[in-house]
Amino acid sequence: MASNKPLEGKIAIVTGASRGIGRAIALRLAQDGATLILAARTESDLAKVASEIKSSGGKATCVASDLRIPEAPAAVVKAALDAHGAIDIVVNNAGATKRGEFFELTDADWADGFALKLMAAVRLTRAAWPHLKARRGSVLNIIGAGGRTPSAEFTIGGSVNGACLSFTKAVADIGIRDGIQVNAINPGRVKTDRLKMLLVDEAAQHGGDMDATLEAIARKSNIVRLGEPEDVANLAAFMVSPQSRYMQGTLVDLDGGQTKTI
Repeated sequence: MASNKPLEGKIAIVTGASRGIGRAIALRLAQDGATLILAARTESDLAKVASEIKSSGGKATCVASDLRIPEAPAAVVKAALDAHGAIDIVVNNAGATKRGEFFELTDADWADGFALKLMAAVRLTRAAWPHLKARRGSVLNIIGAGGRTPSAEFTIGGSVNGACLSFTKAVADIGIRDGIQVNAINPGRVKTDRLKMLLVDEAAQHGGDMDATLEAIARKSNIVRLGEPEDVANLAAFMVSPQSRYMQGTLVDLDGGQTKTI
């Protein structure tokens, strides 16, 4: 009979693990039996997630690190190896890009967007690769719907996400040679604290009712509903599980129907 913990014995790094989608993925992978290395900037937030995992009988190690710093991703890999001796899964989830009027966004804003989301994923994947190869591991990039459907207020994010999609396809080709699975998820609008912060002004038009605001956005976007972090976590857990090994270089739109293009 199949185990109800398909990731038992697996060592998983999740970046941006302190909140939102990253937190949900970390909790779900732990539930499925994985040992977690949690990476994000804020140690206190990471500690809360680690505590949740441990209170449910799981194992977690925290690495508070700013992944925009070139040396940081390799340090996360070293921490994983020092703690557990191996790496089976890398989930590249870290990365928030600045929105706004194109002509008001600076070179520094652009550099920051690429540094955290693209370059952190590049560096972490590169540093972890030999260890993933030894265990026939899996890389999963959490990217975003804006990479396929760019918009005027999301010029940085759309460009970064587009680069991440291309990176996923290219590295997946190397993964065929080296026995490493590489895939990506493109979440649409997901109900994270960050999304709610972005919608404060819009919520004022609904008398401050955030639920009404989110429902209005879903109707306006013609999607089934806004996503929950757990929606992404459930798919992520499947995509790094042994059952999904035929998936390679796959870019999954998980957005309630937001992406209308073929």
